[in-house]
Amino acid sequence: MVSLSSKDAIMSLLSLASRCARFSSNVALALLAACGGGSGGDSAIVAANVPIQPVALAANHTNAVSYWHDVAVATVNASGAAAATPEEQRTIFNVDMATVSLAMYDASAAIDGRYKLFGPAQSATSSGASIDAAVGAAAYSVLQALFPNRSDQYSNAYVGFLAGLPTGDARDKGIALGTQVARNIVALRADDGRSVALAPYMPGTDPGKYRGSNPVDRFRPSIRPFVLSSNDQFRPPPPPAIASTAYATDFNEVRAYGGIVSIGRTPEQLEMARFHTEPPPFFLTRNFGWFARTTANTADAARLLALIYVASADAIDACFEAKYFYERWRPQSAINLADTDGNDMTDAVPDWAPALPTPPHPEYPAAHGCTAGSLAEVLRQYYGTRSVGFAWDSKATNTTRTYATTDAFIEEVTSARIMGGMHFRTSLAAGTELGAKTSAYILQNKFGPR
Repeated sequence: MVSLSSKDAIMSLLSLASRCARFSSNVALALLAACGGGSGGDSAIVAANVPIQPVALAANHTNAVSYWHDVAVATVNASGAAAATPEEQRTIFNVDMATVSLAMYDASAAIDGRYKLFGPAQSATSSGASIDAAVGAAAYSVLQALFPNRSDQYSNAYVGFLAGLPTGDARDKGIALGTQVARNIVALRADDGRSVALAPYMPGTDPGKYRGSNPVDRFRPSIRPFVLSSNDQFRPPPPPAIASTAYATDFNEVRAYGGIVSIGRTPEQLEMARFHTEPPPFFLTRNFGWFARTTANTADAARLLALIYVASADAIDACFEAKYFYERWRPQSAINLADTDGNDMTDAVPDWAPALPTPPHPEYPAAHGCTAGSLAEVLRQYYGTRSVGFAWDSKATNTTRTYATTDAFIEEVTSARIMGGMHFRTSLAAGTELGAKTSAYILQNKFGPR
């Protein structure tokens, strides 16, 4: 018999218990013995050594969360309407989608009862309330508050949605609860920093400094995080010094593989790079929404979607804080101007250009790395394994790619940005780590069991 008297064994069990509490129900079952649900202490220790089975996700469920996610995406990405609110004047797709997702999460969690609310407790009764009505009212009310001039995207959708629900007390209670939840979440996010005034940008002139004249998203470092204590909480260490061997290694990899002309890059690698160039407001929202359809349980769908969006929003705001703190130049500037970097291991190629267009903001850390790292860590902790299989599609190539593990997803995103000539490998690693740390912190502090 294995003794449980040692401090290490006790701490191991406590750690496993806390992990089980955070995971979804299928993982909790897999770890039941390790959390004390087996026949005794011996079985708990044995279970700790049993690997969790891979999770193969399929988006074959339609629920209230997935429906309102798609309505919200259409609203957030709509253009041409008058701009009255801060959100209409400066829409931030993942921040605004996180706000909608949080309202759906709190509305469903108030009724489902398994998880802690993100916002304040509701005075409206949850007993006997329709969870679908609550989710719909919460999403609709947030959209109405943030985007009053885009009502053509959501008003008729709400009327049709309610018409599909049974009339009666349950629906009425759900509407009342969802409406109140929305008011509370909108109040939490009021004056979130997006309206900050920006001075004209002055591009750098020193070797290593960003050369762009009008970079985008300079306001994002001012956005108040959802969960992080500040946007610099997980700021990565500085990028490699431009006179260093590490910098030269990054430089020469992108020079060889990321240019318009490359003898080392395969057509398949270039296609992979193109896949990840669809604009994020469309690319990420559509693929994040895919996860809401992987379960028929409305509360579980709302929780997973809120985790993904809140982690993405905080990770990207933190990412841009670091970008504008370091103001690192992009590979094209680095390679064109290598004769100024003081590094004997780099050579200038004045006419070198990236294979694919480079986004107009500083290089370090890579935003695609921040997004991939945050998503991968949410999935890893939610399902309790890196072996989470999922699909991702792109309108840039009109193809769908599948991943057997979260690590495979991160590896592909990393390679794609190098092969496209937009990023250095170190930047992608730093972004991935920042995103993972952000998600881990969020999971430690929010969305846990009651």
